Amino acid sequence: MAGDRRNTPIILASSSPRRIELLRSLGLEFQVVESGIQEESSPSVPICDLVKQNAFLKAREVAKRFETGLVIGADTVVRQERRIFGKPRDIEDARRMLHELVGKTHQVHSGVAVVRIADALEKTACAVTDVTFRPLSDEQIERYLQMIDPLDKAGAYAIQGPGGIIVEKICGCYYNVVGLPLTVLDGLLSHFGVSLL
Repeated sequence: MAGDRRNTPIILASSSPRRIELLRSLGLEFQVVESGIQEESSPSVPICDLVKQNAFLKAREVAKRFETGLVIGADTVVRQERRIFGKPRDIEDARRMLHELVGKTHQVHSGVAVVRIADALEKTACAVTDVTFRPLSDEQIERYLQMIDPLDKAGAYAIQGPGGIIVEKICGCYYNVVGLPLTVLDGLLSHFGVSLL
């Protein structure tokens, strides 16, 4: 039987509003600490390995600042064919990303890491979800960009809110596209005797 999550300090190594909102929606008590780690991006590394490594580096960096508890790290990227999309540099980059994604199917890869501070034991996993965008005109893309802040989102979009207008279908975990696959996280936490339920 999994332990009582209230007895284990949880630290989220991310200031992502979407990840924070997801964990809060579960009634989880946790502390938010930004890692300050710059995500790696290497075309020669398999994407799941890359996002798991980035998630682990974030969790490990934050774990150094505490004496006990579990640290959750996460990293999400979008892949369309051979191209990898992280967060856009500016609005023009966001516009370019959306033009490349519309009318096509892409994959969202999220790496999740959990580090137990006491002994530095780590567990990592990756989730992949296929997302299909409906075809959009240039004008529709511009209107969408005015509705959201695309600069803090992998692929320049969010599936929730106005994103529901541009996403035609998904195959896989919805919460992975939001930025934190909850079933994957729950599986990792179970290794440490903690359950999200």
